[in-house]
Amino acid sequence: MYKKPVLLVIAHGSRDPRHAATVHALVRRVRSLRPDVRVETGFLDFNIPSVQGVLESLAAQGVRDVVALPLLLTRAFHAKADIPAVLRDAPPRLRIRQAEVLGPSPLLTAALERRLYEAGLTAADKSSTGVVLASAGSTDPEAIAVIAEIAREWRHTGWCAVRPAFASASLPRTEDAVRELRALGCERVAVAPYVLAPGFLPDRIARGAAEADVLADVLGPAPEVARLLLERYEAARVPVLAAVGA
Repeated sequence: MYKKPVLLVIAHGSRDPRHAATVHALVRRVRSLRPDVRVETGFLDFNIPSVQGVLESLAAQGVRDVVALPLLLTRAFHAKADIPAVLRDAPPRLRIRQAEVLGPSPLLTAALERRLYEAGLTAADKSSTGVVLASAGSTDPEAIAVIAEIAREWRHTGWCAVRPAFASASLPRTEDAVRELRALGCERVAVAPYVLAPGFLPDRIARGAAEADVLADVLGPAPEVARLLLERYEAARVPVLAAVGA
C-alpha cells in the first residue's frame, strides 16, 4: 500500500499524559492529510513506543526507507546529539534520513497567530498588543538566537511589540517579558507559547502569564504544524530516493 518512505515522527516524551495525547493528535492530522504515507510515532523518553522499538519493528516488517523527523522547534541538543545517536543504533537494513527540525518557519508563525486569535484576539488588536514569544528555553546559543530572531521578525507583521521569553536555561522569564511590554505602553499583553505540547515547562509558561491579558494554547495539532511536518518530510525524502535510485 505504501510506496514512499515511512515518516517516523520523533517526540521527546513526558511523564505528563497530555504530551503524548497531543503528539498523537498531531500525527492523526498528518495521516489525514497524506493517507499515501505511513506515519509512525516514537518517543525518546518516558512514553512508548520508543524510537528504537519502532525502528526495530519497521525493519522486521521489511521496511527499507525511513524519514526520521524530530518533533522539535529548534535545533538544539536533542536534534544534534540524542536523535542521531538513536538513529545510529537502528537496524542496518534501514536507510534513514533525518529531517530538519520544524523551526523556524512561516507556518509556525501562522500557527502562533491562530492560537492567539482562538484565545480571543483579532487582527484589529495587533497594533495595540504586545506578544511574549514564550519558548521552553535551551542552553544552546544557536537555539536561543533563533527564538530571538523569530520575535524580531514577528514584530514587523504589525504587533505593538514582541519579546522572547524562556521557561528554563535562559532569560528573561515569561513574567518579566509581560512586565516589560506593560512598561512599553502596550494596551494589552498576550503570551504565545512556542511549544508543541503540554508539560512541565509549558505549565511554567502559563504561570508566568498570570499578569497577561491573553494566554494562547500550545501549538499542538494546529493545521499549519501538520503541513509543516509534511514539508520537512518531503524535503528529506527526495535525497533518500535519489540515494537508492528510486
